[in-house]
Amino acid sequence: MANGQRVIELFESFAPKRLALEGDPVGLQIGSLNKEVKRIMITLDVLETVVDEAIEKEIDLIIAHHPPIFSRLGHVTDTTASGRIVMKCIKHDIAVYAAHTNLDVCEGGVNDLMAEALGLHEVKVLTPTFKNTLYKLIVFVPATHAEQVAEALGRAGAGSIGDYSECQFHTSGIGQFRPGTGTSPAIGTIGELERVDEVRIETIVTELEKASVIRAMKKAHPYEEVAYDLFEEKLQAPALGLGRVGKLREPMQMRAFADYVKTTFGVEGVRFVGNPDELVEKVAVLGGDGNKYINAAKFAGADVLVTGDLYFHVAHDAMALALNVVDPGHHVESIMKDGVKREMERRLSEARIKDVELLTSSANTNPFRFA
Repeated sequence: MANGQRVIELFESFAPKRLALEGDPVGLQIGSLNKEVKRIMITLDVLETVVDEAIEKEIDLIIAHHPPIFSRLGHVTDTTASGRIVMKCIKHDIAVYAAHTNLDVCEGGVNDLMAEALGLHEVKVLTPTFKNTLYKLIVFVPATHAEQVAEALGRAGAGSIGDYSECQFHTSGIGQFRPGTGTSPAIGTIGELERVDEVRIETIVTELEKASVIRAMKKAHPYEEVAYDLFEEKLQAPALGLGRVGKLREPMQMRAFADYVKTTFGVEGVRFVGNPDELVEKVAVLGGDGNKYINAAKFAGADVLVTGDLYFHVAHDAMALALNVVDPGHHVESIMKDGVKREMERRLSEARIKDVELLTSSANTNPFRFA
């Protein structure tokens, strides 16, 4: 049996709420997570048609990218769509959880999925928004439990360096302590000095992983009081942020690239700004509304920015910067549905949580049509 709290704990290990931009309403928005969850639906938007689909499919939890409650609701009645959404979800015990800009920023989130779909390589963050500080973690463990603690650290994400994982350094020595009155020592006797064969385990951990790694370490450690050190490193982990910038495998003309974006994201049409005959190779992508990021794309050396909701005057600004822009619409963020489904299936499997079915919403929430 899977509890909703545990499911979201796994989701937040992928897209932590602390990655969200300030003021972004992320997290649980409707209902309760303190319940059994058997069926989860992933969706871009939570419209009334999506809720009706969730009711029909007996969904227990909706994970959405766009928060259904973005600003304060003055009232909740059946006279408004927002009111009906809330009322239907509560009536049918459907919890709604929103992951907005944190899903844009996180590794493997919306922007990485868009970059991957376009086949970009040498991909980097476009606009850093989160400083992912790197720490050296040192913990002292009795030799009998060293392997147990080392495995727990690795499973929690400690020791990732580039494409290498579970990187650690072990040294052996003698640990010493005297248990005081009121303690319950795993090894030794109260009031007597104890010396134990111990292993010093050194590894690295990022700011994002720090809390979960320390929890996992303490859970696996046999001692009542765990001796460990945590030092901030001068080196920094790769930045996290909005948008991505990378290179196409081969340069292509701007008109052909616009067609490529249209085909890749399966949209009816795209708008683009720029010279149709210009060769483009370096591409910036930013899911959703990217009007504020044309300067960032130009500064990053991008030949073209792929983003949605392009304003008329921002298009003029892009022309003045000699930056090409392709606008496939905001709805291309729906790429997150299959991406989140795959990620959660993997995490649930690793956590040995069974009997949970993940579905993607089939309701079309794109409000735009082409004549």
